[in-house]
Amino acid sequence: MKVPATLRQPRELAEHGLAAQEDLPALEKVAARYAVAITPDVAALIDPNDPHDPIARQYVPDPRELETRPNENADPIGDHLHSPVEGIVHRYPDRVLFKLVHVCAVYCRFCFRREMVGPGKDTALPPDAYARALDYIRQHSEIWEVILTGGDPLMLSPRRLTQIMADLAAIDHVKIVRIHTRIPVADPSRITDETVAALRHEGAAASGATTWLALHANHPRELTSPARAAIARIVNSGIPMVSQSVLLRGVNDDALTLEKLMRAFVECRIKPYYLHHGDLAPGTSHLRTTLAEGQALMRALRGRVSGLCQPDYVLDIPGGHGKSPASAAYVTQDDVTPGGAPDYRILDYCGDVHHYRDQTDVAAETD
Repeated sequence: MKVPATLRQPRELAEHGLAAQEDLPALEKVAARYAVAITPDVAALIDPNDPHDPIARQYVPDPRELETRPNENADPIGDHLHSPVEGIVHRYPDRVLFKLVHVCAVYCRFCFRREMVGPGKDTALPPDAYARALDYIRQHSEIWEVILTGGDPLMLSPRRLTQIMADLAAIDHVKIVRIHTRIPVADPSRITDETVAALRHEGAAASGATTWLALHANHPRELTSPARAAIARIVNSGIPMVSQSVLLRGVNDDALTLEKLMRAFVECRIKPYYLHHGDLAPGTSHLRTTLAEGQALMRALRGRVSGLCQPDYVLDIPGGHGKSPASAAYVTQDDVTPGGAPDYRILDYCGDVHHYRDQTDVAAETD
């Protein structure tokens, strides 16, 4: 489907056949709480005649987003608990998140920062907060890697990106700058020569800092010809790429789709990195799988594809305890209460044990 510009309002979605008229009152309530944006590139991938289209499921708002489960949380992975100054999350000793912007080209319906991004929120880190964040990085020599995130940092102009890369390159102990983005699939025309040059800033290279780029994509159809061309422009410049995906019910929760997705990444010279278990963000239970389902899919993937195509299946432990591999070595299921959700014991990177309960909305998918 061709649309002239980014769709941001439920009525626009209905006008283009991406939402039903009878759902508009509920979708207006969703859009009042959570940002909506579907770029022309993404809209072109959606089949409006397929009520279970995996692309639409990621981006088109759903009335079920207004339903919040007991364990869901506005900050499901505990960013605020590890934020010593505005814009910085320092959860692990050798790396920090640097949250530069609070806007994206598209807004995912499962986003774990959905309460913090989009219209009505600050669009970017204020200059004084940016300066304090840089000072924090300078003062902590254990920080080896800075991960630019948000929002999507590639929403920034090449000029601004160049300045940020120069500022980080001037910090001797920062050796890796990793950028998390959806732009190559959501709006590939933004990956210009100027953008790539900004990411490869000569000052960063001279200082010994290496740029990496992590691409978020969840379905093989997202890796279109324009997306692949944008990826090639980045990789051909010498910037290595990894992938991150979220395991989503109705999008990629079958072995064949995951196989195609991981192979597509490798074909694009992107190393599969993370397959995230869905976070306990408000209104996302209809998109989450169970841990048992995710573990079964990883076993199936292990036998189907090359080792190059194997991501790490991980869970961000609620409460700010970091990522844990979602494998049997780290995740142990407790006894299941009849009719209840499974409870798990999960080992974090410090060796501490945390309890986790699966909360999905399987019933809604089988009605």
